[in-house]
Amino acid sequence: MADSLGLSLEALGVNLPYSIEAEQAVLGAIIVDSKIIDEVSGIIQPEHFYQKQNNAIYKEMLLMFNAGLPVDYVTILDAVKGAAIFESDEDAKVYLFNITETVPTLTNAASYAKIVYEKYLMRALITACRDIIDNSSDGQDTASTLLDYAEQKIYEIRSGRDNTDLWKLDSVLLDVIDHLNKLNGPDKDKYKGLATGYSLLDRTLTGLNKSDLIILAARPGVGKTSLALNIATNIAAKEDGPSVAFFSLEMTKQQLAQRVLSSVSGVESGVFRTGEVRPDQWSSIAEATSGLAKAGLFIDDTSLISVQEMKAKARRVKNLGLVIVDYLQLMGGTRTDSRVNEISDITRSFKVMAKELNVPVIVLSQLSRDNEKQARQPRLSDLRDSGSIEQDADIVLFLHKDTASSEDELENTEVLLMVAKNRHGETTKLRLTWDGDHTRFYTSESYLYE
Repeated sequence: MADSLGLSLEALGVNLPYSIEAEQAVLGAIIVDSKIIDEVSGIIQPEHFYQKQNNAIYKEMLLMFNAGLPVDYVTILDAVKGAAIFESDEDAKVYLFNITETVPTLTNAASYAKIVYEKYLMRALITACRDIIDNSSDGQDTASTLLDYAEQKIYEIRSGRDNTDLWKLDSVLLDVIDHLNKLNGPDKDKYKGLATGYSLLDRTLTGLNKSDLIILAARPGVGKTSLALNIATNIAAKEDGPSVAFFSLEMTKQQLAQRVLSSVSGVESGVFRTGEVRPDQWSSIAEATSGLAKAGLFIDDTSLISVQEMKAKARRVKNLGLVIVDYLQLMGGTRTDSRVNEISDITRSFKVMAKELNVPVIVLSQLSRDNEKQARQPRLSDLRDSGSIEQDADIVLFLHKDTASSEDELENTEVLLMVAKNRHGETTKLRLTWDGDHTRFYTSESYLYE
């Protein structure tokens, strides 16, 4: 990718930065001591090499290492010959011998890798700037659209992703194998899906997984906001846990904060509306407030906000792990031909957001009025306004209570949590108990804030 882009830019008089010496030093160090792969693989990937042959050699090294094969001069030479990276076997032999003999020092391998990555970032920035200039010059887009495009390009570079090229399967397989190794390593919990705090749900979904669009739907008053807020708090309040961005188009940040404080402190939610706090409750509130002050839960209660604006704000959240939007039908779009098409565009935009931010995105949704009238268990066809909600979603969850018309009526009663669609596994039905006094859900196996 860098090589092909480099040719076009160099033709325009732009000199792309690179360091062949650093690239060769990294490869030579690995040939001398294969353990160095562990040290440099967290810094650079094959696409970060500027020279095509160096890119291909490093890719072969990673494939061999991840497969548990020995990595040394002889084995790498054989792999390079088999992959036809050089015009002749003699050229391959001479090249590998030379880079092995000229390694300055093995102890500086990580420093060489950082130089390679630094040059790659510079090339990526030059390419991004060229694209931005080209798009700005044709005059077809608005300034706002161009700013979003520029921010997206810079974000892709900062996050280490470049989506401008096709990826061959073998390079993607490297990522899969690496992730599998991490899931079986001592730090495996860091690489699993986010735990919602509900063990039965986590077991079914294997947690909330990166890039997934999750729809949580229910009739009004069944508790979808409360469940989403419970999940957000469980994740954000966990020590060393990721941050959560909660976009509320309906409730104010103060109302949401009251619910969180009630759930965590165990003080009835009504107290926060009446102000009638008993002396013994102040200590519980103070303790909960102290703990929540460290939580990475960010709330935005802007009423009129687009998906692009949400994405821009979410990017600025450090250690972002989850985005929640409450709720879909309050979103406004740009299309005027029909509400169905408008909602379709919005749900696709949320799916794109999940992929670009590489985090799960939970979007709350209402059910159609037909479901409300019939008071039956929800179906996928009940998702209001658009069939594309079901199509775009990786996971669809329904909350269902037969007779409830408001959350206040759900005092310590059972609510059905239905996994109606699960792209990664089975569908099932789980039982939750609603604690209306403290606006929280719990299960027999998984209690909130134990």
